Amino acid sequence: MMKLYSGTACPFSHRCRIVLFEKGMDFEIIDVDIHSKPEDLAVMNPYNEVPVLVERDLTLYESGIINEYIDERFPHPQLMPADPVMRARTRLMLFNFERELFIHVKTLEDGSSTKKALEAARVAIRDSLTQIAPVFAKQKYMLGEEFSMLDVAIAPLLWRFDHYGIEVTKAMAPLMKYAERLFSREAFIESLTANEKAMRK
Repeated sequence: MMKLYSGTACPFSHRCRIVLFEKGMDFEIIDVDIHSKPEDLAVMNPYNEVPVLVERDLTLYESGIINEYIDERFPHPQLMPADPVMRARTRLMLFNFERELFIHVKTLEDGSSTKKALEAARVAIRDSLTQIAPVFAKQKYMLGEEFSMLDVAIAPLLWRFDHYGIEVTKAMAPLMKYAERLFSREAFIESLTANEKAMRK
């Protein structure tokens, strides 16, 4: 059985929990307190970070790598596009998310960030997401009608808007409606930890 070592408030671990619940398979989630990490975490992941997936003699870390493995190992429902061109485009978009959005999430998650750095990170996330908001006035999910790995990647950030103190502007209205569609999915609801539920009033 797959075991996921997961931070109870970690947005990157949250992505992996969403995928596991979307697949509806047998797995075990091991909650990790990131302020008091178990000693064996550094053995499994040299960066001493969550999430970490263990299946028999395979150990993986980094949420994108874990999620693609789960998607290939358990192909239904498929979360990466079947077409190689679309799959490559999706990987590029995921890469851009990490560079343009989640680099700022890491600043917000880092307890040692200055006030100025935190504010700059909030503004950068708000501005990036405002640019893509109009897409969701026309389509249900990031790639159209089908829920995909792109939606998985961004859902934990959208859930944490209040928690991170990110301003929601009028221009973001389609994005917020899209967020509610994501949050109403059964797998998303099941993926939430008590800590994550407490992030939204």
